[in-house]
Amino acid sequence: MDTWQRMRLKLYSTCLFFLALDCSVVMGSDVENHLDMGRDFLARGQLQDALSHYHAAVEGDPDNYLTYFKRGTVYLALGKAKFALLDFGKVLELKPDFTAARYQRGVVLMKQASIEDARKELYHVYIANGDFSREAYDLYSKLDGLAYDMELATYYQENKDYESGISSLDRLIEHCPWAPLLREQRSQLYLSSGNVQHAIMDLRTATKLQADDTDGHYKLSKIYYSIGEVSESLKEIRECLKLDPDHKLCHTHYKIVKKIDRLIVDSQSAINIKDFSSSIQFAKKILDLDKDTEHIRFLALEKLCRSYQYTDELSLSLKYCSDALEISQTPDLYCLRAEGYIANSMFDEAIRDFEHALHIDQEHRQANEGLKKAKNLQKQAERKDYYKILNVKRTATKQEIIKAYRKAAQQWHPDNFQGEAKKNAEKKFIEIASAKEVLTNPEKREQFDRGIDPLDPESGRHHQDGFNPFQQFHQFHGSPFTFKFNFN
Repeated sequence: MDTWQRMRLKLYSTCLFFLALDCSVVMGSDVENHLDMGRDFLARGQLQDALSHYHAAVEGDPDNYLTYFKRGTVYLALGKAKFALLDFGKVLELKPDFTAARYQRGVVLMKQASIEDARKELYHVYIANGDFSREAYDLYSKLDGLAYDMELATYYQENKDYESGISSLDRLIEHCPWAPLLREQRSQLYLSSGNVQHAIMDLRTATKLQADDTDGHYKLSKIYYSIGEVSESLKEIRECLKLDPDHKLCHTHYKIVKKIDRLIVDSQSAINIKDFSSSIQFAKKILDLDKDTEHIRFLALEKLCRSYQYTDELSLSLKYCSDALEISQTPDLYCLRAEGYIANSMFDEAIRDFEHALHIDQEHRQANEGLKKAKNLQKQAERKDYYKILNVKRTATKQEIIKAYRKAAQQWHPDNFQGEAKKNAEKKFIEIASAKEVLTNPEKREQFDRGIDPLDPESGRHHQDGFNPFQQFHQFHGSPFTFKFNFN
């Protein structure tokens, strides 16, 4: 190698040395900058921003145990115990005598109910007789009690003493809030004791404590479905499939929940637009798909109860209302069946159902108003019932009422009778005309349906002016009769 080549190689090596030195200085400066920014964001409570800068600091200097420790404390503040443990473990790899990291690691393990692992770490801190020694001893002294409570909770669960098991788990979770298995165990005990909402709360917390918890979402979906909250069940099962599209249990459950949810929505939409025949079809499909889940059947039965009230098969409305009430006694459903009883002129039964609704909720507006209406109608029925006079249902249309009026008016027109029978026919004919006047007038019919007779003189609404039953009859039939009758 000639002199020039040796000089050029030496120059090149020198440049590389200074370049590397310069990069080291720049990298060190960047790490310090990220650490400063991390501390600043941490002081302001902006944990995610602080975490981003500590990530960058760790990448810039992967052998700095303090950087891992700072990032671990941020993870801890964010409740990400798994990542905090990894960082504190890395700190102890780099500096085994760093007591603060070992103490924090013991705290996390205790909160996760990893009793034996926590015992080792806290004992190590205690015998070191340095920083955190007193705090470590205080926690260490509680571990035996926590281990005993864990055994008790399992014992109570196996012996179906749910209340005692829940009490034991309450004490455990107070000290071990990051233990998903304890939450799941308490959730099962709540379910067994019938406290579904608390079971859901515990199970939801457990899914947040574990990454990719497909089983947790599946269990939540099943619970929501069992209590008839189908839309919530669908959300949870979709979360399961997002995490694992091939999850067999979630996929199977998803198919049925999706169908049921669609039918519920379609049935309610049909009710909203008064397409009751379609609503009935959708609700019956729900019963065909799921014959066993009570609260799913309840949703279908309630819609059948409501929809059949607007058909000619009012008896089916009462049947489905009664079937639904065997599953769940709600004030709304009692009111719904009461309205069905009113439509069938069964006022005693209607009054009883409204009273049942008020026993559940004494402030229930529909039940209070309905009870007054049913009592008024009961009194009214003892005097005069225009629906019975024309022999039509309370749900009859105006066309049906006019048709019934024509038939009754022809049958009972006084010109068809002689002697004493004529006097009875005259009274009947006036009643028929009165019924037609009230039931073909929307305002008067609405008053009558509320238990107020608009033709009752005592109500102050008696229309004496121009009311002539024969004139009404002639408007519909011409004047085939020569009979004239004067009346007050």
